[in-house]
Amino acid sequence: MRRGEHAVVLGASLGGLLAARVLSESFDRVTVVERDGLESGPGFRRGVPQARHVHALLPSGSQALETLFPGLLAELAAHGTKVIADYTEFYFSIAGHRLSAAAEPRVLTYLPTRPHLEDRIRERVAATAAVRITGGRDVVGLVSDRPGGRIAGVRVTARIPGSAEEFLAADLVVDAMGRGTRVPAWLTELGYDAPAEDSVAVQVGYSSTRLRLRPGTEPEKIVLIGPTPDRPTGMALLATEDDTWVFTATGYRDHHPGNTFEAMVDAVTGFAPPHVVVALRGAEPLTPVATYRYEANRRRRYDRSTRLPRGLIALGDALCGFNPIYAQGMSVTALAAMALRESLRTGGDELERRYFLAAARPVEVAWQLAVGQDLTQPSVEGSRPLRVRLLNRYVRRLLAVGEHDPVVAARFLRVSAFVDAPTALLRPDVLARTVFRPRRRTATEPVPAALAR
Repeated sequence: MRRGEHAVVLGASLGGLLAARVLSESFDRVTVVERDGLESGPGFRRGVPQARHVHALLPSGSQALETLFPGLLAELAAHGTKVIADYTEFYFSIAGHRLSAAAEPRVLTYLPTRPHLEDRIRERVAATAAVRITGGRDVVGLVSDRPGGRIAGVRVTARIPGSAEEFLAADLVVDAMGRGTRVPAWLTELGYDAPAEDSVAVQVGYSSTRLRLRPGTEPEKIVLIGPTPDRPTGMALLATEDDTWVFTATGYRDHHPGNTFEAMVDAVTGFAPPHVVVALRGAEPLTPVATYRYEANRRRRYDRSTRLPRGLIALGDALCGFNPIYAQGMSVTALAAMALRESLRTGGDELERRYFLAAARPVEVAWQLAVGQDLTQPSVEGSRPLRVRLLNRYVRRLLAVGEHDPVVAARFLRVSAFVDAPTALLRPDVLARTVFRPRRRTATEPVPAALAR
């Protein structure tokens, strides 16, 4: 359904590219404006500082991308992206519980590096006749049509000294500039209300490097060990393209990992399984250690705003940013793009409101999963009402049962991947297995502190 002549997308990262793909179905022209230069091709960009760290594409996200770009998943696999169909290729420990290796989630997990995935998608979007991607340009403000109560376009300037401002008129503007977007501030300057924000400060630090493992020491394709209430550190080791691996160490607040490979390995040796430590000790680092700091989960509640202009929406981290340790960001962005596509296709007025309400559904699931887990950390400040405490206690029990019950483990994995709704964890069969089935424990295994509370 045709929606207008021109749409402008602010940002050419994953969210911006997906928005451009969707908008090309409803607008005659789509212009993507990006501050980074894009002429050099694939690689790491300043605007995507998290790209050097571990990424995974959850099954729901990969399904959404395949819908938007038919054949993309096969193309990724053909160019080296690892695909996991068998849970025996996972080592997954969350809150101190390693889920049963006999679990069968019956979903595929793709492990593209961020530059590899973004490059493949950018090639396809750039080949779309209606889309023009321009790099090396700053967005400096929104332009309002106050009598019409809408955003009329944006002001941009080339990143060249002395460049004059240019006005880009638009029927729709998409904010895909990430968590540091200035759009809320621009809205207040124009007399509109900025969206309210929900935030939970986590102060997580990341250190990552790319490795080549010694032949014969390769562990599972995904090794993911999350923090526990008594241990605010975690790690991930993922197989990637070119038979290399990405190793990331994480820690909350005063437990940020070091900035050398040796310090990273030392930081995880106390909780990583022996075969993973052996693999890391014999690995060859291929890149310097990259560090990253993530201060807070932040959700902009456009879905609750009542005084917003028409002609403006937000997508990706500009809408909601999560603790990256949970690998939700790319998949939630893809699901929000699908929500935009459906909102455009159904027609009718109030496109912006219908989109924000539709996008809020996957965002809410991811927010509850991420924030709920973050709030199990004593160092994370935030409200813990009775409902949250009871739910976290139930999830801890479920994870304990999932160590030996493949049915419970598979259900948790499917919910974590956004394939099933969180209510699936409360179905009668899962409740019965979780609440009434005793959790097996070895004679020497201590009671986890998280369950003793």
